[in-house]
Amino acid sequence: MSVEQHEAGRDPAEPLLDFPLSRRGDVLPEECAWLREKAPVARVRTLTGDPAWLVSSYALAKQVLEDERFSLKDTARPGVPRQYALTIPPEVVNNMGNINSAGLRSAVMKALNPRQPGLRDALHAAAHGLVDALVSEGGPADLRAGFADPFSAALHCRVLGVPFEDWRRLMSGLDVAFMTAREPFADSALNWYKDVGYFADRLREQLALPAEQRTGLLGTFAGLREADPESAHLTDEMFATVAVSLFGAGAVSTSAFLVLAVLALLQRPELIGYLRRHPERMGKAVEELLRWNLSVGDGLPRIALADVRVGDVLVREGELVLVLLEGANFDPEAFADPGRLDLERESPHPHLAFGAGRHFCPASALGRAHAEIALEVLVDRLPGLRLAVPAENLVWRTGFIKRLPERLPVAW
Repeated sequence: MSVEQHEAGRDPAEPLLDFPLSRRGDVLPEECAWLREKAPVARVRTLTGDPAWLVSSYALAKQVLEDERFSLKDTARPGVPRQYALTIPPEVVNNMGNINSAGLRSAVMKALNPRQPGLRDALHAAAHGLVDALVSEGGPADLRAGFADPFSAALHCRVLGVPFEDWRRLMSGLDVAFMTAREPFADSALNWYKDVGYFADRLREQLALPAEQRTGLLGTFAGLREADPESAHLTDEMFATVAVSLFGAGAVSTSAFLVLAVLALLQRPELIGYLRRHPERMGKAVEELLRWNLSVGDGLPRIALADVRVGDVLVREGELVLVLLEGANFDPEAFADPGRLDLERESPHPHLAFGAGRHFCPASALGRAHAEIALEVLVDRLPGLRLAVPAENLVWRTGFIKRLPERLPVAW
């Protein structure tokens, strides 16, 4: 049933439609334009059956993301409406709440700086090595498994200070950690504990090393354990929780973005030629690909901490609000000709791919550097890169926090 048909016969007290929308990441969901124009704050029913407000226009999305009366932290609170079942164990959530020392926050922000010595060189080497392996094996090849996933893992393994050789084990854990389900399932907690245990073990290995031999964020954490009074109360597991969260959120986001960015370019091969001729414009191209990206399939969630008017709707305290990024980032009120992938779109680029306000993604600069280096190497080394299967034959993952094809078969 279309949105229009649903609207024509619905009870005004009932949700307008079920959410999330389409799981395809290469086609803008057909409901977006209608929602933005007719119901920019729409009542929806989430995967758990809870009601929520779906915000789909750019101006209102930005309002919600910047207003501190809409809380991200409180989406994990017991008893609140949810977009899907909470699969993170409560004690892991509590660990994150206990981490508030200035030294630790400073260490995390420093680790997320793409200008740290040697990082860009290491990423270029990793990208070239992965392309070497693809070329050696020959096409067709799965660009997600053979490039996007390991390249994203390489970045985060280096940032955290864990062996790249463990990337498959760490990435496979994300397949469970970021599932979206109607109800909690027991082994989601087991999966989190497994990864917290892994990073706690790596932290202890760093603690056993002389200070000058420690590497990555875990090496910095080891120093904080020994020298920072504000961090003295933090256990190995609390530090490991930070590492798990950074690896998980970072690796799944950068890989999903990269897969969909490459897919968008493969569907417009003239743009690959453009980037080969103008590598100096890669930064601008990445900004437009971030706007275009449909990887966030479930909306950005917030809980209202007070009654707040959003457009024509009074959102009540305790209600769930979901920001529809594909509505906001394709809003013609904010972007001229939003349905065109324009790699020369002028800066500053006001897309909301990294959020806005207090919860603007702290790893945005690192994510941009990751994408720029990956695309530079791919378009330079594989100028004939193309989809090896029809786009309609791609299989899109369901029940996952990201829109993601299971495989991205390519040839060159």
